[in-house]
Amino acid sequence: MTTLLLIRHGESEANRDGFFAGQTDVELLSKGIEQAEKTGEYIAENYKIDKVYASDLKRAYKTGEIIAALSNAEIFPEKGLREIYAGKWQQKKFEELVEEYKEGYSVWLNDIGCCTTPDGESVKELSGRVLKALTKIANDNEGKTIAIATHATPIRAVQCLIEYSDLDRMKDVPWVSNASVTELAYSEGRWELVKAGRDEHLSSLKTTFPANV
Repeated sequence: MTTLLLIRHGESEANRDGFFAGQTDVELLSKGIEQAEKTGEYIAENYKIDKVYASDLKRAYKTGEIIAALSNAEIFPEKGLREIYAGKWQQKKFEELVEEYKEGYSVWLNDIGCCTTPDGESVKELSGRVLKALTKIANDNEGKTIAIATHATPIRAVQCLIEYSDLDRMKDVPWVSNASVTELAYSEGRWELVKAGRDEHLSSLKTTFPANV
């Protein structure tokens, strides 16, 4: 069995400023670095990490670097772990999306599994891309424990696919908090969700999306 720990990146500039980052390459905030350190300590205390893979976007890769350092593990960039490419929505404030893209953004808010971003990826395309990357990582590291630094939508989509087999119920799967840990088990082509969105170790450092995401 292979264990994959999916870690959402720490708090970023986009999280603080309330805009849709997508694949915009924003930095971690100092609080995000502190969150990543707390999560890195939690992981080092509870798991023996063999490798770390991370989205190549700065906010996730920096999170992965911190986790890797605390577990004395090597880190590898993986473009397939990136956040959704959101086209015209990228860098837009969430309140602007509610006004300018009422119909499309309403689908994002209320039936996210069926959403396609304007001039960007659909959530279905995202889920296929991310699951392909995770499956390759799992197959390449059979029997090992791997930390994966990635983003909120990839984690939500993959969790939904594992729990419900499709994306129809993704609207019922909550967003995970920054620097939370979601544990997956993989064996002989089958995925199992072990723990979702563990963030107790963050205590007062915990941060989440606002209601308009």
